[in-house]
Amino acid sequence: MIERYREDILTPASVITISLILLAVLALVTAISLALGTADISIKDIFNILMGNTVSDDPLRRIVFRIRLPRIILAGLVGFALSLGGVVFQAILRNPLADPFILGVSSGSAFGAVIAIALGFGFAVGVPVMSFIGALLTIYLVMMIGARNIGVESSTILLTGVIINAFFTAIIMFFISVSANDRLHTMLYWLYGDLSQARYSQLIIILPLVLLASVILYGFSRELNIITTGDENAAQLGVEVGMIKKVTLLIVSLVMGLVVAFSGLIGFVGLIVPHLARMAFRSDHRLLIPVASIGGAIFLIAADTLARTIVSPSELPVGVITAFIGAPFFIILLKKRGSQWT
Repeated sequence: MIERYREDILTPASVITISLILLAVLALVTAISLALGTADISIKDIFNILMGNTVSDDPLRRIVFRIRLPRIILAGLVGFALSLGGVVFQAILRNPLADPFILGVSSGSAFGAVIAIALGFGFAVGVPVMSFIGALLTIYLVMMIGARNIGVESSTILLTGVIINAFFTAIIMFFISVSANDRLHTMLYWLYGDLSQARYSQLIIILPLVLLASVILYGFSRELNIITTGDENAAQLGVEVGMIKKVTLLIVSLVMGLVVAFSGLIGFVGLIVPHLARMAFRSDHRLLIPVASIGGAIFLIAADTLARTIVSPSELPVGVITAFIGAPFFIILLKKRGSQWT
């Protein structure tokens, strides 16, 4: 069966309705996140601040607009992108355990960022730029080694990603081992996910690119449905499997490199959220892509809120929270309901 939903069951209206419900949940989670922190702000105050009913030099207004709001938006965009990447990787590699970092993009980004930190570059420009360059280098190596002359076979891509990931991880550990103590803490914190450096200038770059990538990838939703039935079957049905895989891999990898450059390494989002979305809504990518993407934004905003409040006034790397929540939750749901993987 090529699609789990028939055309007369999954309609555009149903996709829009479910997406709007999730967007309402996203707005609610955002409002709660804005209110929580070292300085507690009531929901009423949040509403007045957002509506412009406060003076410009109000300290609560500065906290909301200068600190919390950009961080929450960044968390939402990163969660959206990671979950979107997880959906696509799981489809084209036909592996329910695939996630956005399967091609080693995370280690490549971390490699560039760690070099930037070791050289004393700042997080405003230097670290994101070097991280993105590292991601581009990884993409080039994977596509050159894994796809050259042998197509885009899933097992080859996976194996290439694992090898490159191990190589860059070894280099990262070398830099951490020889770095001064003050830089060591900065590197380790970033490697577990750091959203505290969020700035509106970063969001202006990330937002349009993530939205553009999501629109393009959604356009391949029907082809992804067919590819999950097998490459040979998809080719017989007229799908250009090699081209689809190359294009989607490239788009997702570029987006991953972009968001990792500004957020650090955050695990489990691209693995857990798409899997939970598939359990709830099955495997039709016309619905799975928007559900998982918005769900990823909700999940990461909630996780980051917990990360910055659970040990307040200190905070934890958000990757620690996603691992604590994701691992046991995934095991419980998988045991109770199964993966629902087609």
